[in-house]
Amino acid sequence: MARVEKLTTSKQEFTSIAMDLLVIGYSSEGKLTGNILQLDEKLNSSIKLALELEGFEGKKKTEMMVYGNSKVKRVLIAGLGKPNEYCTEAARNLGARLVVKANKLKIKELHIDAESLRLDDAKLQAFAEGLVLGGYEFKEYKSEKKENTLTAVTFLNCHDDEKLNKALKISTGVSLARDVSNHPPNVATPEYLAEVAEKLADYPNTNVEIIDESQFESIGLCAFYGVARGSVRPAKMILINYNGAGDKTPFALVGKGLTFDSGGISLKPGANMDEMKFDMCGSATVLGVMKAVGELQPGINIIAAIGATENMPGGNAQLPGDIVKAYNGKTIEILNTDAEGRLVLADVLSYVADKYKPEGILDFATLTGAVLIALGHKATGIMGNNEDLINEVKKSADITGEKVWELPLWDVYAKDVESKIADLKNMGTGRMSGSIAAGSFLKEFVNDIPWCHLDIAGTAWGVKGPDYMPETGASGVAVRLVYNLLENRLK
Repeated sequence: MARVEKLTTSKQEFTSIAMDLLVIGYSSEGKLTGNILQLDEKLNSSIKLALELEGFEGKKKTEMMVYGNSKVKRVLIAGLGKPNEYCTEAARNLGARLVVKANKLKIKELHIDAESLRLDDAKLQAFAEGLVLGGYEFKEYKSEKKENTLTAVTFLNCHDDEKLNKALKISTGVSLARDVSNHPPNVATPEYLAEVAEKLADYPNTNVEIIDESQFESIGLCAFYGVARGSVRPAKMILINYNGAGDKTPFALVGKGLTFDSGGISLKPGANMDEMKFDMCGSATVLGVMKAVGELQPGINIIAAIGATENMPGGNAQLPGDIVKAYNGKTIEILNTDAEGRLVLADVLSYVADKYKPEGILDFATLTGAVLIALGHKATGIMGNNEDLINEVKKSADITGEKVWELPLWDVYAKDVESKIADLKNMGTGRMSGSIAAGSFLKEFVNDIPWCHLDIAGTAWGVKGPDYMPETGASGVAVRLVYNLLENRLK
């Protein structure tokens, strides 16, 4: 599908450019200033007259079209609302609405007046992200496709090409995460995730290693292998090593990549089981971040790791009652084979902690239905062992508009995952504090390394709004948040 692929600035005189659609901003303060007044003179005061005739007040989420001349064919006046209403998130949503409008009008290139839209540094990036993300559609499997037309946006009265480039590259990473997640499970297999990762090795400073399931037992990834062995499709552990800062200690990103989760022997109910193709959205987040990293080349070292497998009820599948040994030597009693994501992450987390000794770890997983009950589709549940890292996540969430909410990971919850016959069990106390029990389980596999777990089960797909979210399918959650966090670590 056609998407916005080019964000540029122009130094041409404002009134000398041929434009099919120009967007200007108008706030509740009700003033036309600067270049807009000059443009209005060229258009025989049609903007001012339209504002007066229609009584347009510039309220947020309102718009009005003015038809110009053969040079500037249309001017869309976008309401910005009151100054305290026009925040970065409002700018991101405005960008998304505008790209939808442009596609409906079959516009190929959209022109934006950054001055009247009040696009300062923060709003400029957010607005540009909205332009790219708002035009996202996934119609790979439609035999008849209604193609979008808008592929380029030119900003007038703006000179920050670097900010626009960053917004484009980060948003492209989000789009990759959405694409990977939206493919059906017969396409997006563990091998497919490995192939997507291997393409990232084309970027400078990036190496990719794929560890096949046949090596799991000899390496000690037995908790991961227990989940994988029921499927005929071989599991993969994917390692993406980005070296942008010499010999500095890396930061780690870990993603759950269950390309389909049937529940295994503890089979899920049939209703909505098709959505279990989204159980790999944590791995998609990691891939999306690493694509943005590859494009933008920040001065940081990153080790990204993905545990990719299916969870199937085959003849060799793991059984409730089994006991497996994780990479770090801890034994785990399997009470429910549908609590499989934490088993995969246990091995991947402990492997990364042991081999790379990172300065911090973030993991991303569609881990528990309980977090959906607690927070719905509005916020990602977070928890961890280090308040500083948790606060970094919260700070980046505030900047990017990706809401998170911290759940307590007190020591008292650790008792919920203690087993009577092994070190740990893979279930807590039934339906009670299920998300925290899963977090308490994962905590046992990161040693003392600062770590934060993001349970994205409610925010990875099925999200309704804001405007830059797709109507259906995956959201590409946390890609923007994580890149912002990585960038902040450079300061």
